[in-house]
Amino acid sequence: MNSSCLRRPVGCLKRSLRQARQQRTWHRSIATSTNGPSQSSASSSPPPPVSSHTSKPPGISYHRHFALPPPLPTVRHTHPDPFPALTAKQLATLDPTGARTRLFDRNQPDAAKVGDVLLVTTRTGEPFAGVCLSIRRRGVDTAVLLRGQLMRIGVEMWYKIYAPSVVGIDIVWRRPKRARRARLTFMRQPKHDMGSVTHLVSAWKKERHSMRNKGRGFKGRSVGTRF
Repeated sequence: MNSSCLRRPVGCLKRSLRQARQQRTWHRSIATSTNGPSQSSASSSPPPPVSSHTSKPPGISYHRHFALPPPLPTVRHTHPDPFPALTAKQLATLDPTGARTRLFDRNQPDAAKVGDVLLVTTRTGEPFAGVCLSIRRRGVDTAVLLRGQLMRIGVEMWYKIYAPSVVGIDIVWRRPKRARRARLTFMRQPKHDMGSVTHLVSAWKKERHSMRNKGRGFKGRSVGTRF
Protein backbone atom coordinates (compact mmCIF):
# COMPACT_ATOMS: atom_id res chain seq x y z
CA MET A 1 0.00 0.00 0.00
CA ASN A 2 1.33 3.35 -0.87
CA SER A 3 2.17 5.45 2.24
CA SER A 4 1.54 8.68 0.41
CA CYS A 5 -2.19 8.07 0.44
CA LEU A 6 -2.20 7.84 4.27
CA ARG A 7 -0.71 11.27 4.68
CA ARG A 8 -3.22 13.99 5.47
CA PRO A 9 -2.68 17.28 3.69
CA VAL A 10 -1.97 20.39 5.71
CA GLY A 11 -5.11 22.04 4.45
CA CYS A 12 -7.30 19.39 6.11
CA LEU A 13 -5.58 19.96 9.47
CA LYS A 14 -6.17 23.68 9.25
CA ARG A 15 -9.81 23.07 8.36
CA SER A 16 -10.36 20.75 11.35
CA LEU A 17 -8.73 23.23 13.75
CA ARG A 18 -10.88 26.02 12.35
CA GLN A 19 -14.05 23.96 12.85
CA ALA A 20 -13.10 23.13 16.45
CA ARG A 21 -12.48 26.83 17.20
CA GLN A 22 -15.83 27.80 15.69
CA GLN A 23 -17.59 25.08 17.70
CA ARG A 24 -16.12 26.38 20.97
CA THR A 25 -17.21 29.92 20.10
CA TRP A 26 -20.71 28.69 19.28
CA HIS A 27 -21.07 26.85 22.61
CA ARG A 28 -19.87 29.97 24.46
CA SER A 29 -22.42 32.17 22.68
CA ILE A 30 -25.24 29.74 23.52
CA ALA A 31 -24.28 29.73 27.23
CA THR A 32 -24.26 33.56 27.29
CA SER A 33 -27.64 33.82 25.60
CA THR A 34 -29.33 31.37 28.00
CA ASN A 35 -28.41 33.51 31.04
CA GLY A 36 -30.54 36.45 29.84
CA PRO A 37 -30.52 40.00 31.10
CA SER A 38 -32.29 39.11 34.36
CA GLN A 39 -29.63 36.60 35.38
CA SER A 40 -26.79 38.93 34.43
CA SER A 41 -28.26 41.67 36.63
CA ALA A 42 -28.68 39.18 39.45
CA SER A 43 -25.09 38.07 39.09
CA SER A 44 -23.91 41.67 39.26
CA SER A 45 -25.59 42.16 42.64
CA PRO A 46 -23.51 41.19 45.68
CA PRO A 47 -24.01 37.61 46.89
CA PRO A 48 -26.03 37.08 50.05
CA PRO A 49 -23.98 36.88 53.24
CA VAL A 50 -22.96 33.41 54.25
CA SER A 51 -24.24 32.43 57.63
CA SER A 52 -21.48 31.99 60.15
CA HIS A 53 -21.05 28.91 62.28
CA THR A 54 -23.43 29.51 65.13
CA SER A 55 -22.98 26.19 66.84
CA LYS A 56 -19.18 25.92 66.71
CA PRO A 57 -17.54 24.77 69.93
CA PRO A 58 -15.40 27.31 71.81
CA GLY A 59 -11.69 27.45 71.05
CA ILE A 60 -12.02 26.10 67.48
CA SER A 61 -11.42 28.34 64.49
CA TYR A 62 -12.55 27.52 60.98
CA HIS A 63 -10.69 27.61 57.71
CA ARG A 64 -12.47 28.02 54.38
CA HIS A 65 -12.80 24.28 53.95
CA PHE A 66 -12.14 22.63 57.33
CA ALA A 67 -12.03 23.32 61.07
CA LEU A 68 -8.75 24.14 62.78
CA PRO A 69 -8.00 22.65 66.20
CA PRO A 70 -6.92 25.00 69.00
CA PRO A 71 -3.15 25.60 69.27
CA LEU A 72 -1.23 23.57 71.80
CA PRO A 73 -0.01 25.44 74.90
CA THR A 74 3.62 26.47 74.80
CA VAL A 75 6.24 25.40 77.28
CA ARG A 76 6.33 28.90 78.85
CA HIS A 77 2.61 28.59 79.75
CA THR A 78 2.87 25.15 81.27
CA HIS A 79 6.34 25.64 82.83
CA PRO A 80 7.28 29.27 83.64
CA ASP A 81 10.85 30.43 83.16
CA PRO A 82 12.83 29.39 86.28
CA PHE A 83 15.86 31.60 85.59
CA PRO A 84 14.57 34.89 87.14
CA ALA A 85 13.86 33.17 90.45
CA LEU A 86 17.18 31.34 90.32
CA THR A 87 19.07 34.57 89.53
CA ALA A 88 17.38 36.40 92.41
CA LYS A 89 18.28 33.57 94.78
CA GLN A 90 21.92 33.63 93.69
CA LEU A 91 22.14 37.43 94.02
CA ALA A 92 20.71 37.23 97.53
CA THR A 93 23.49 34.78 98.42
CA LEU A 94 26.38 36.56 96.68
CA ASP A 95 25.29 40.13 97.46
CA PRO A 96 23.21 40.15 100.66
CA THR A 97 23.59 43.92 101.20
CA GLY A 98 22.92 44.87 97.56
CA ALA A 99 26.00 47.13 97.38
CA ARG A 100 27.41 45.47 94.29
CA THR A 101 24.11 45.74 92.46
CA ARG A 102 23.63 49.43 93.34
CA LEU A 103 27.17 50.28 92.25
CA PHE A 104 26.43 49.26 88.65
CA ASP A 105 22.71 50.00 88.48
CA ARG A 106 21.71 52.31 85.63
CA ASN A 107 19.00 53.98 87.71
CA GLN A 108 21.38 55.04 90.48
CA PRO A 109 22.89 58.53 90.06
CA ASP A 110 26.17 57.54 91.77
CA ALA A 111 26.61 54.32 89.82
CA ALA A 112 29.82 53.56 87.97
CA LYS A 113 29.80 54.29 84.26
CA VAL A 114 32.08 53.64 81.32
CA GLY A 115 34.97 56.07 81.24
CA ASP A 116 35.39 56.18 85.04
CA VAL A 117 38.60 55.06 86.69
CA LEU A 118 37.96 52.13 89.05
CA LEU A 119 40.17 50.49 91.63
CA VAL A 120 39.43 46.80 92.21
CA THR A 121 40.76 45.10 95.33
CA THR A 122 40.91 41.31 95.45
CA ARG A 123 41.84 38.79 98.12
CA THR A 124 44.84 37.61 96.16
CA GLY A 125 47.15 39.97 94.33
CA GLU A 126 47.65 43.71 94.21
CA PRO A 127 44.77 46.13 93.57
CA PHE A 128 44.31 46.94 89.91
CA ALA A 129 43.27 50.39 88.71
CA GLY A 130 42.19 51.29 85.22
CA VAL A 131 39.64 53.08 83.12
CA CYS A 132 36.37 51.21 82.63
CA LEU A 133 35.98 50.35 78.95
CA SER A 134 32.83 48.23 79.15
CA ILE A 135 30.25 46.97 81.63
CA ARG A 136 28.73 43.60 80.82
CA ARG A 137 25.42 43.29 82.66
CA ARG A 138 24.45 39.60 82.67
CA GLY A 139 22.88 39.03 86.08
CA VAL A 140 25.24 36.99 88.21
CA ASP A 141 27.83 37.11 85.43
CA THR A 142 28.07 40.93 85.49
CA ALA A 143 31.64 42.04 84.84
CA VAL A 144 33.68 45.15 84.07
CA LEU A 145 36.61 45.59 81.70
CA LEU A 146 39.43 47.78 83.05
CA ARG A 147 42.39 49.07 81.08
CA GLY A 148 45.55 50.20 82.85
CA GLN A 149 49.31 50.02 82.51
CA LEU A 150 51.89 47.73 84.07
CA MET A 151 55.53 48.47 83.33
CA ARG A 152 54.39 50.93 80.62
CA ILE A 153 52.46 48.22 78.84
CA GLY A 154 48.72 48.43 78.33
CA VAL A 155 46.87 45.71 80.25
CA GLU A 156 43.16 44.90 80.23
CA MET A 157 41.47 42.87 82.96
CA TRP A 158 37.94 41.48 83.32
CA TYR A 159 36.52 41.45 86.86
CA LYS A 160 33.25 39.82 87.86
CA ILE A 161 31.65 42.03 90.47
CA TYR A 162 29.84 39.15 92.22
CA ALA A 163 32.96 37.01 92.54
CA PRO A 164 33.80 36.15 96.18
CA SER A 165 37.46 37.03 95.51
CA VAL A 166 36.54 40.69 94.83
CA VAL A 167 36.77 42.56 98.14
CA GLY A 168 36.01 46.11 97.04
CA ILE A 169 35.51 48.39 94.05
CA ASP A 170 36.27 52.11 94.39
CA ILE A 171 35.46 54.89 91.94
CA VAL A 172 38.70 56.86 91.87
CA TRP A 173 37.84 59.38 89.14
CA ARG A 174 34.67 60.18 87.26
CA ARG A 175 34.48 61.13 83.63
CA PRO A 176 33.52 64.84 83.29
CA LYS A 177 31.12 64.19 80.42
CA ARG A 178 28.91 61.24 79.78
CA ALA A 179 30.37 58.81 77.29
CA ARG A 180 28.39 58.55 74.07
CA ARG A 181 29.25 54.90 73.60
CA ALA A 182 28.64 51.77 75.65
CA ARG A 183 32.09 50.34 74.85
CA LEU A 184 35.08 52.66 74.75
CA THR A 185 37.23 50.45 72.57
CA PHE A 186 38.68 53.50 70.83
CA MET A 187 40.70 54.19 74.00
CA ARG A 188 43.01 51.33 73.00
CA GLN A 189 44.51 53.56 70.35
CA PRO A 190 47.56 55.62 71.36
CA LYS A 191 45.73 58.82 70.45
CA HIS A 192 42.96 58.25 73.03
CA ASP A 193 44.71 56.02 75.55
CA MET A 194 44.74 57.46 79.08
CA GLY A 195 47.94 55.63 79.87
CA SER A 196 48.84 55.10 83.50
CA VAL A 197 46.27 56.14 86.11
CA THR A 198 48.71 55.98 89.01
CA HIS A 199 48.59 59.74 89.56
CA LEU A 200 44.80 59.63 89.87
CA VAL A 201 44.98 56.80 92.39
CA SER A 202 47.63 58.64 94.42
CA ALA A 203 45.55 61.83 94.53
CA TRP A 204 42.48 59.82 95.53
CA LYS A 205 44.34 58.09 98.36
CA LYS A 206 45.71 61.38 99.68
CA GLU A 207 42.28 62.99 99.64
CA ARG A 208 40.76 60.00 101.36
CA HIS A 209 43.50 59.91 104.01
CA SER A 210 43.12 63.64 104.75
CA MET A 211 39.37 63.29 105.12
CA ARG A 212 39.80 60.41 107.55
CA ASN A 213 42.28 62.38 109.65
CA LYS A 214 39.77 65.18 109.98
CA GLY A 215 37.32 62.74 111.50
CA ARG A 216 34.59 63.28 108.94
CA GLY A 217 32.90 60.86 106.58
CA PHE A 218 34.37 60.68 103.13
CA LYS A 219 32.11 62.63 100.79
CA GLY A 220 34.49 63.50 98.01
CA ARG A 221 34.19 62.86 94.36
CA SER A 222 35.20 59.20 94.72
CA VAL A 223 32.83 56.54 95.93
CA GLY A 224 34.16 53.44 97.60
CA THR A 225 32.32 50.17 98.05
CA ARG A 226 33.66 47.50 100.37
CA PHE A 227 32.01 44.12 100.32
